[in-house]
Amino acid sequence: MRVTRRIEELQGKGVDIVGFGAGEPDFPSPSAAVEAAREALSDGFTRYTPAAGWADLRNAVLEKYQSAWKCPWRTMEEVVITVGAKAALFELSLALLGPGDEVIIPSPCWVTFPEQVRLAGGVPVLVPGQASDGFTIHVERIVDAFTPATRVVLLNSPCNPTGAVLDRSGLESLVVACAERDILLISDETYERFVYDEAGFTSAAAFADRFPQTVVVVGSFSKTYAMTGWRVGYLLGPAELTGAVAAIQSHATSNPTSFAMKGAAAALELAENEVVTMIEEFRRRRSLMVEGLNAIPGVHCVEPRGAFYAFPDVSSYFQEGEGSVALTEYLLDEAGVAVVPGIAFGNDDHVRLSFTSPASVLEEGLARMKRALLQRPRTLSAHPRVLAQRVTGV
Repeated sequence: MRVTRRIEELQGKGVDIVGFGAGEPDFPSPSAAVEAAREALSDGFTRYTPAAGWADLRNAVLEKYQSAWKCPWRTMEEVVITVGAKAALFELSLALLGPGDEVIIPSPCWVTFPEQVRLAGGVPVLVPGQASDGFTIHVERIVDAFTPATRVVLLNSPCNPTGAVLDRSGLESLVVACAERDILLISDETYERFVYDEAGFTSAAAFADRFPQTVVVVGSFSKTYAMTGWRVGYLLGPAELTGAVAAIQSHATSNPTSFAMKGAAAALELAENEVVTMIEEFRRRRSLMVEGLNAIPGVHCVEPRGAFYAFPDVSSYFQEGEGSVALTEYLLDEAGVAVVPGIAFGNDDHVRLSFTSPASVLEEGLARMKRALLQRPRTLSAHPRVLAQRVTGV
């Protein structure tokens, strides 16, 4: 919020800002979605729907997962359409957690994960990843964090902000470990289509048939279909849990927006070509962003396997007593480049940059960033970890 206020202040003064902060695709929403929503408005589809969402969209999401992953969910009572994936996650926390219940969260993680757990009275337990291996999600570290109070593992793969992806075998091991201990695995698959290597993506739904009481899947139309402002997400899981979520939603928001759900259904059915085009463009932008960051002396960025963020280590440019917030403010003031401080995600050595802008904008922002950093005095003793690396050669 501090950085956001500074951006608004600078833009109000007419400063040209290159924005690497926004976590949303710059592509237009699919034409089929726009037309379907327009028709829904014209046809008067503007009244309440069931709290769990429009039946046709619930069934369409169900068919998608049955076809792709042979999941055990068979009725629309096992699907809830929500006001974005964020609402699905909040409502799950409220349905599941009581005081002292622990939720294991691989870190760095999306900023809302720990807060929604706390809001429900639970205890977030962060399992830190390591930059040296690209923040790989290690199942054994998650399992080592289990205690008798562990109620949920909250997995985000592909991960915001690191782009880490848990492969199929690792995901299966995690589901099995959770099932053995009666722990629920909530798999936030918001970035499911943004995977760039040959291994591809595996949904936790692939293991729900074997472990139907263990797996809950959360998804979103926001990223895949460039529909962030439409606020349409969903979750699938055991009927007892989805029923509880629907009850909470009925009190919290009533139903998701009626005509937005019409658009989402059209996107699911008709927008695949637009999705493929967008992801191929993001693949090219990923290469441009990572290469540009690694061309800056002292900056190190592991290529993300998924999502659309780079999460470089910039700690060699910290001055004494500083962290990622101070460097973020420096880049804003000196370069007109907006990034997100890594401390927001649980790692203060890094900043997050999204590659959701055209290549020309990425190139301009990277050039500005490089110039500003190379002009910045660097202090050997600025950051203890960096000093140790330089002295020991680690």
